[in-house]
Amino acid sequence: GATLAKVAEGGAEDIDRAVKAARAAFEGPWAKIHPGDRGRLLYKLAQLVRDNAEELAEIDALDAGKPITNSLRVDIPAAIDCFEYYAGWSDKLHGETVPVRAPAFTYLVRQPLGVVGQIIPWNFPVMMAAWKLAPALACGNTTVLKPAEQSPLSALKLGELCLEAGLPPGVVNIVTGFGEAGAALVEHEDVDKIAFTGSPEVGRIIVRASAATLKKVSLELGGKSPNLILADADLEAAIRGASGGVFFNQGEVCSAGSRILVDQSIYDEFLDGLTKRADSIKVGDPLDPKTYMGPVVNDEQFERVMGYIDVGKDEGAKLVSGGERIGDSGYFVQPTIFADVNNRMRIAQEEIFGPVASVIPIKDVDEAVRIANDTSYGLAAAVWTRDVAQAHDVASRLKAGTVWVNTYGATDTRSPWGGFKDSGFGRELGRQALDLYTEYKSVWISLK
Repeated sequence: GATLAKVAEGGAEDIDRAVKAARAAFEGPWAKIHPGDRGRLLYKLAQLVRDNAEELAEIDALDAGKPITNSLRVDIPAAIDCFEYYAGWSDKLHGETVPVRAPAFTYLVRQPLGVVGQIIPWNFPVMMAAWKLAPALACGNTTVLKPAEQSPLSALKLGELCLEAGLPPGVVNIVTGFGEAGAALVEHEDVDKIAFTGSPEVGRIIVRASAATLKKVSLELGGKSPNLILADADLEAAIRGASGGVFFNQGEVCSAGSRILVDQSIYDEFLDGLTKRADSIKVGDPLDPKTYMGPVVNDEQFERVMGYIDVGKDEGAKLVSGGERIGDSGYFVQPTIFADVNNRMRIAQEEIFGPVASVIPIKDVDEAVRIANDTSYGLAAAVWTRDVAQAHDVASRLKAGTVWVNTYGATDTRSPWGGFKDSGFGRELGRQALDLYTEYKSVWISLK
């Protein structure tokens, strides 16, 4: 692709300067700001994101290939909501008293961790930055944010908005760069916590590297999420939901429902409907408001997706739709559907991060649950059924951090997000995210 912009390639020295700036801000001006005033600054930041929504969406369309309509309808509103939600929490991190046996008055206070290193992915740049920054700042921390090298531009714009909102210099630091910058951030002795969203492979590296300094770590990693279409499902709704679950954002979604488990009694009808829907998806210019799927992020990701399509063919899965590049330039991939997939195939076990669906026939509910859980991941899952009791039963048996019933992909700032197994640990969003960025201190006062 053509050169859009040039950004600094930050390294260990840049990370060190950013961490020092964050530490100085944490121990200086940021610590002196009343929690309610921190909240007001986050509200102002939310408004600035709202005012600059078009520019931020255009940046991500050009930088990462995200359809601008998706950004304006999903990413940017979610980021605004996130900043506003945690702004409200800023002055509500109350302590509590503890009735101890000794003659003492004991209470707990909740305190910020200090300097937080945050590493975000390229698939939802603005939203992921908000998910990380908002709770950390609300709790009184300062941050060093490293955006993905594939999509750094909107994070830099967000940094400008932080200053415009009135956050003191050093409270939010943006360092662009490659793996060297991320490694330096993880290994830095004066970083108190790392929050990372990305692949399990990098997550494991971060855990090992952070062990040297015993810093806190939270990880939101990948997924290979199952989408269970049971025999009594509303078929039209299930087809619509399954299509969005795997093709939204070009399939570059950690919770993409790329394993679609369909009861054999409705299998052919479902597959026909999904294929027609996939074939009708508009793939093209991400700046076109009518585009549903843009290009994948870069040549490396394009080769990865096309490689997995070849793997699916070689494994004997039945290619029923797509599977080809669109055009001679750009990284556009057809919405792709494989049918008659076996769950042991690589396309059913490994995260592709592209618009590739694996449709698996199932005999009954028990088999569906068994196959759904037969994966190293556990980020999300869905079940489609008209039977409420069955929905509750299946949801309780699925090993996933989020289970949707008769819908797919819904998130909300107020509801925690995170996974089981190789999908990471810790919960972002909701009040649970506050636990990631605070620690408790017990204070004992003798009454003797």
